[in-house]
Amino acid sequence: MKQARTIPKYMRGLSFRIISGTIFLLLLFGAIQSWVGYARFTASLTGEYNESAFRTAETAEILIDGDRIEEYLATDGKGAGYAEMRSRLNLLCQKQDVTLIYVIVPVDDTYAAIRTVVSVANAKSGYDPWEIGYIHQTTNEEYLNVYRDIYENGLKRGSVLRTNSLGGREPHITSLIPLDNSSGEVAAIVCVQRPMEELVAGRRRFLLHVVVATALLAIASSCSAYFFLREQFVRPMHIVTREAERFARESCRANEDVLAGLSEISEIDTLAASIAQMEKDTLDYIDRLTKMTAENKRIGTELAIARGIQAAVLPDDFPPFAGRKTFDIYASMAPAKEVGGDFYDFFLIDDDHIGLVIADVAGKGVPAALFMMISKLLIKLRAYSGGDLGDMLADVNNTLCERNKMELFVTVWFAVIELSTGEGRAVNAGHEYPAVRRAGGEYELLKSKHSVPLAAMEGMHYKEHTFRMCPGDSFVVYTDGVTEATDADDTLFGETRLTAALNEAPEASPEEAVAAVRRSIDAFVGDAEQFDDITMLAFRYIGH
Repeated sequence: MKQARTIPKYMRGLSFRIISGTIFLLLLFGAIQSWVGYARFTASLTGEYNESAFRTAETAEILIDGDRIEEYLATDGKGAGYAEMRSRLNLLCQKQDVTLIYVIVPVDDTYAAIRTVVSVANAKSGYDPWEIGYIHQTTNEEYLNVYRDIYENGLKRGSVLRTNSLGGREPHITSLIPLDNSSGEVAAIVCVQRPMEELVAGRRRFLLHVVVATALLAIASSCSAYFFLREQFVRPMHIVTREAERFARESCRANEDVLAGLSEISEIDTLAASIAQMEKDTLDYIDRLTKMTAENKRIGTELAIARGIQAAVLPDDFPPFAGRKTFDIYASMAPAKEVGGDFYDFFLIDDDHIGLVIADVAGKGVPAALFMMISKLLIKLRAYSGGDLGDMLADVNNTLCERNKMELFVTVWFAVIELSTGEGRAVNAGHEYPAVRRAGGEYELLKSKHSVPLAAMEGMHYKEHTFRMCPGDSFVVYTDGVTEATDADDTLFGETRLTAALNEAPEASPEEAVAAVRRSIDAFVGDAEQFDDITMLAFRYIGH
């Protein structure tokens, strides 16, 4: 009788320990999930906000003439162009829904105080913009250090995140970039402030959801575990134990009616039922996995078709235009994903003019690829109409801005060259600087002021500039996937390595030049993942 009382108590203790262990593991998992998710959520949202603010700052930089900062301050903003510049910045501020866009210069080399050049505020923010010339003390050491690094250490991107001790103001992130003059010197600092109330509110909601979900899961799991263990483990084992004692005591066959209420008669049958359930669950899982695999295969097939279609619209027959001996050309595009947002194009507008295009859609994957196809078609169709290249891109820009609900934009370098004379015209809409080589010389970057990318803002003007190519002259244009390729230490390939790769054999043909740059990128990146499309177009003018 003592043994009969001990076994049920042991079984109850086992149930309690299993249930307690389940609750403990759920709570531990919930705590770990909360900590990891909180950190990743914060980092991801902060990075997204910061990158968005930087893009806005870089767009604002294009709207400001770095050579006229002192003139603006000296005339208190009453000089030519200031009001229009401030109006465009204000439009950008409202459209991008940022809190503030302002341009500042330090009062002296201590950076303890700054002077306002221009300031605009979002109409919904509650902020009042500073007047031109307004001087105020630097808020804290973080800002002071960023100012110093921009002016003295060549910092190209700086940011300050503030979520605490704001005196009633909303949390925000400020992204800062240098505004250079035509001499390449820092003339001022462009600052963009974005509200971060979504970050604080989002983190609270995230933690609340995890805590509530974990608590509900723990309660539901403990109740489920209790009833499951009592019905499928404790009670059956107690019945089996009593039947075993009865069998030992009476030495007779088991009463099947007693075992009938025990998960199909006996303990062995219970194990068999568990195995059957496990098999059923496994088959269900395999069925789901098979369907998922088939779906992934279908998606992969469709993406492969999309990649083939995209590749088909990019000219890849080299040398093109059979019989043409006045130039040599080569281009390549390697997407980071199945489909890419980069594109290049070259086409004869007439017998004596060739159009050259390279572009980069802000984004990756299928949306960028679709936007790329539209942009390529519009540019090419508009090129055949003739006229000023700036007017061409202005028309394309206005068309792309229509119904651009995803707010994508595309940087473009577009040129037209007269093959009989080498006379060329080009427009740079926010794209990378071309690498240019004169006959007998070496490649170097040709830097000029950019226009705003296409689809960034409606009603923009684009300025064309002219150039002349002599026999033997060459140039290479490319997307930022070349200069921003990174190795395992997140070091950028950069412009210096690009020109060095080209100048290893400056007399090389366009195809060899593109191949040399790609080899240099591959050697530099190593096993690091490719994060952006890598696209290049090389052109050599041979002449008659």
